[in-house]
Amino acid sequence: TARIAVQAALTGHLVFATLHTNDAYSAVTRLLEMGVEDYLLASTLRGVLAQRLVRVLCPNCRQSYRPSQEELKKLGLLSRTETKLFHFQGCVDCRWSGFSGRTGLYELLPIDKELQVFITRAAQLDQMKKVAREKGFRTMLEDGWDKVKAGITTVDEVMRVTSD
Repeated sequence: TARIAVQAALTGHLVFATLHTNDAYSAVTRLLEMGVEDYLLASTLRGVLAQRLVRVLCPNCRQSYRPSQEELKKLGLLSRTETKLFHFQGCVDCRWSGFSGRTGLYELLPIDKELQVFITRAAQLDQMKKVAREKGFRTMLEDGWDKVKAGITTVDEVMRVTSD
């Protein structure tokens, strides 16, 4: 259980655990809902890594294209008209699916002393999000956009796994 994991962490053990949540922030909320005392969670949690898998475009048949204004708007790239994205075509190598393998979209929330304070004040978890963003926290969606722009995956794949 979550309490056993916290007890192990309190005795100096490095504990890795998995939770099913939509994002890194939700893991904090989930652990609190599971009955872990806020002060214990704040003193033992070192970070949260959230991930979702997206399909990787087949490198042999992916094709570049100029995105529509709607796609550029989704990506926050309206000022960049030179942007090119990629979509799938399908070939023998990918069995006409257009994809070959998977890669992760990640977000890492390191818990420092400032964020520990917000964990002990569960009502202020929204404020924790704001502070984490100010410290450079990047969401899975942002990681996904980077992978779209790099030609690794598609806008549709990122939207499929990040829209909750």
